[in-house]
Amino acid sequence: MLKKNSKGFTLIELLIVVAIIGIIAAIAIPNLLNAIDRGKQKRTMADMRSIGTSIEAYAVDTNKYPVATTAATLQPLLQPVYIKNMPTADGWANTFQVTSTTVDYTVYSQGKDGTGSTCTAGTTSTFNDEICFSNGQFVRYPAGAQQ
Repeated sequence: MLKKNSKGFTLIELLIVVAIIGIIAAIAIPNLLNAIDRGKQKRTMADMRSIGTSIEAYAVDTNKYPVATTAATLQPLLQPVYIKNMPTADGWANTFQVTSTTVDYTVYSQGKDGTGSTCTAGTTSTFNDEICFSNGQFVRYPAGAQQ
């Protein structure tokens, strides 16, 4: 027989606790994933700004921008003189896209999904949109809440 003074939790109490934890997790997980993607987006923008600064420093020394079509061809021109360790991938591990001639340059990230090749000016509203840094400024960048 069971004692009336036995210590412990009933099955109903345990189910209620598990349900509460599930509700809290359902609310917190999407916010956590959004914050992680926002962090990757900001890291990508910071890396692009660093690459742009090193390209500008190269141009000051040589009176022209480096000619490159990929991040891999740009890296040996800038590293280690103008940037100690040039990032070649964005926050989502997609390779930076580079178009650089002697008179202008564009560095862009294809976003979270790694697709797309438009660098049209404007703002983005999803993590999948491209982020473009051209000639010392962002021409396509995130603004507002991202999805």
